[in-house]
Amino acid sequence: MQKASETMTLGFSVKKLDNGSNYLNSSDIQSFCQLESEQLTSKYPIFFARIVYHDSLLRANQEVINYGEDQAPFPPKILAYLRSEAWLTDFPPAFNLHKFRLKDFSYISYICPISYRNQKPEYIQIITHEPLSSTLQLYVKRAAMLLSKYIDIYLDYGRQKTEVQLLEDILHRVGHQLRNSLGLIGLYAHNLCLGLEDSPWQEQATIIGESIQDLDTNLNELIDCGQSSKLRVTLQDLRSLVVESITNLQPLINQKKLKISIPDISTLLKIDRLQMKQVFDNILSNAVHFSPNSGTITCSWQIFQDEVLIKISDQGPGLSQEDLQKVFTPFYSRRKGGTGLGLTIAKKIILDHQGSIWAQVLSERGAQFSVILPRPRNG
Repeated sequence: MQKASETMTLGFSVKKLDNGSNYLNSSDIQSFCQLESEQLTSKYPIFFARIVYHDSLLRANQEVINYGEDQAPFPPKILAYLRSEAWLTDFPPAFNLHKFRLKDFSYISYICPISYRNQKPEYIQIITHEPLSSTLQLYVKRAAMLLSKYIDIYLDYGRQKTEVQLLEDILHRVGHQLRNSLGLIGLYAHNLCLGLEDSPWQEQATIIGESIQDLDTNLNELIDCGQSSKLRVTLQDLRSLVVESITNLQPLINQKKLKISIPDISTLLKIDRLQMKQVFDNILSNAVHFSPNSGTITCSWQIFQDEVLIKISDQGPGLSQEDLQKVFTPFYSRRKGGTGLGLTIAKKIILDHQGSIWAQVLSERGAQFSVILPRPRNG
């Protein structure tokens, strides 16, 4: 008889989210739990494994059930009893294996809790023909720990996805309102140009009109950063792009008498130039802002066959534990007058380029932002 398995959603029905192929989705964690349950039931005397976990994207508890080789599936009455959790009168500490007997059941049952989220327990439940050896008990505990780490990563991604979706919604709403105002100002600027012909003021009216066009272009780029399908990818020189961002910040760099250290070597990347420049603008702007007078900002990169690791560090006050947890969260900022959107947008752009970004505190002093981006083989 073939091994039987099933996956079910517990609780209320939900609308599934449309997740991009570049991200974790519900099928990923489901497949991981399925693999874990199959590995458990391959170990004699385990013949039944049931994993219950909370899916943060579906907002519902899920379960994965797997039976050992030649084991017939339980009848609906027994499964209903297991799912009722009437037997779960005492929830032991996480990663502690607890043995007990089920009602009207001759086999031995074990539960290994993972955590307790949203007022619902997460756990591995196994049923065996005979008591588990100490080696197998340790195996089950380690499986629970591994599953817990995977679920934590999945939950963290779920939170980030929710925050990015909120940011995208805000960008589109604000963008619509700003476009109306920019369009009106642009119209008045055009009328002024026509009415001020042969006047010395016409040049200033022309500059206003051109600035409005630049603002509209920047606004479109800002809104498009939430849509990876609109990436305009071309080969770009990494060092030239970073130098351009530094040049734009030169007045403040000179004012604070900062030293910028940057490698002589470079590499080509397949990126959306305007969006990636926005990433470096945001990171370097923060580095300049938090750097002390006469401090040093260090840019470096390590070039590997398939990717490049970029690091930008400063000698400022560094990052607190709260900063590390929230630095990419929308509207979180320690800069006076900051919107708290710059690093969130930067992270979204990096993710759209199938890269990664993270922040860390340097041991001596200051903060460091690291970015990994894929690079073409011949880059």
